[in-house]
Amino acid sequence: MIPPIEKAAASEIKALQEQKLLEVLSYVNQNSPFYKRLFSKEKIDVNSIKTIEDLQYLPVTTKEDLQKYNDDFLCVPANKIIDYATTSGTLGDPVTFGLTDKDLDRLAYNEAISFDCAGIKEGDIVQLMTTIDRRFMAGLAYFLGLRKMKVGVIRVGAGIPELQWDSILKYKPTYLITVPSFLLKLIEYAETNNIDYNNSGIKGAICIGESLRNQDFSMTVLSKKITDKWNIKLFSTYASTEMSTAFTECEHSIGGHHHPELIIVEVLDENNQPVKEGESGELTFTTLGIEAMPLVRFKTGDIVQLHTTPCACGRNTLRVGPVVGRKQQMIKYKGTTLYPPAMIDILNDFDTIENYIIVISTNELGTDEIVIKIAVKQESESILHKIKDHFRAKLRVTPKIEFTTKEELQALIYNPMSRKPIHFFDNRKNLL
Repeated sequence: MIPPIEKAAASEIKALQEQKLLEVLSYVNQNSPFYKRLFSKEKIDVNSIKTIEDLQYLPVTTKEDLQKYNDDFLCVPANKIIDYATTSGTLGDPVTFGLTDKDLDRLAYNEAISFDCAGIKEGDIVQLMTTIDRRFMAGLAYFLGLRKMKVGVIRVGAGIPELQWDSILKYKPTYLITVPSFLLKLIEYAETNNIDYNNSGIKGAICIGESLRNQDFSMTVLSKKITDKWNIKLFSTYASTEMSTAFTECEHSIGGHHHPELIIVEVLDENNQPVKEGESGELTFTTLGIEAMPLVRFKTGDIVQLHTTPCACGRNTLRVGPVVGRKQQMIKYKGTTLYPPAMIDILNDFDTIENYIIVISTNELGTDEIVIKIAVKQESESILHKIKDHFRAKLRVTPKIEFTTKEELQALIYNPMSRKPIHFFDNRKNLL
C-alpha cells in the first residue's frame, strides 16, 4: 500500500513538507539544547523559515557536532527513551541515538512502506541476515517493520552459510535481508553442497551496505555476479541511523524512493547551497516526526544525485541515486579523484580475487597513497599485471597492489567490534 502523499502532486508534497518543517523547527527550538543554542547564537528567528527554499538560511549540522555535543541533541527526558542505538562509527566515534516509543512506531512505519516498495506483502516470510543486537538500529527497524506488515521473520543474524541454508530449506522464506556480497557465499555453499538454490523459493533480496547500481542504474559487477547465477531480484537501499528513514528501490530499480512525510532532503555543494538539478552533491536532511533526537539540515557526507522523473510504480516522490562516494573518503591520487566504490567494483571484476582491503595513507610528500592488499586463488605476476591494467583502463591510475593471505584479510575485514565487513581503511593524517 503506497501512502497517498507519495502519489500526490509535487505541490501537495511540498505543502505537507513545509507544514511539518514549521513543526520540527518550533519543536527543536523549544526542546533541543543544541539547536536552541545554535539558533540564538546565529540570531535566527525560526518563525521566519516558512518554505523548503528558506532552509538555506539555517546553518547545517555535521557529524562532528553530533560527536561533540551528543547529549545536547536529546529533546526528551531520559525516562522517555525506550531504545538506545549507535551509529556504526565508520567515519569517527560512534554517536548514541535514543528512541522513544513514538520513534519506534515511526521506525516501523518507515520500514513497512520501504519493504512495500520492494514488493514484500503480508503472507511473505523474510529471513533477516543482519544483527538485531549490538545497538544496531537497522536490525531492530527491519523486525519492527515486518511485524507491522504481518510478515513472518526468521532472525538468523549475520554470516554462517550452513545455518542460513538450513533455515531457508526448513522455513521457506520468500525474501532475504542481507549484505549483497554474502549472497555470493550462499551461492558458493549451495554449489558445494548440491543445494538447488534457484528452486529454493527465494524471490528477492533487500540489500544493505554495498552498492548494487552504477550511476546510470545499470548493475554493478557485484550484483551482476549474483543474478547471473541466482535468479532473484535485488533491491538497493540507502539509510542511516541519523535519519531513521530508508530510501528503497521499487521493482523498476531507478533509485531509492523518498518518503516525504518522514524526511526533507537537500543536495548541497561545497558552500552549503543547493546544487543545480541533475548535479551531484552532499545529501543533507531534516527529519520529520522524530521525538527524541530530530536533526535539522544534517550533512551525511554521502555524495549523491537526486532524480525527479516519474516512476512507473505510481510514486511521485524524488529518488536518491547510488552513492558516488563518501566525502570524507575522497582520494586524490596522481591528479585523479577517486572514491572506494569505483575501486571495489574493479576488484569485484576478478573471480580469482578471494578477498581484499584498500588502505589509504599519507606519504612523505603529504599526498594520498593507496595500497590494495589482495588474497587470490593462485598468486602470479600475470594476474597482478591484469589487475593493474584494468585499473589503468577504468580509472586512469594504478595503485600499489600486494598479495597477502585470506586469513590475514579475514581478521581485518570481520572485526568483532564492527557490525559490517570493513574493506576500506583510511590511515591518512589529515582527513578531508
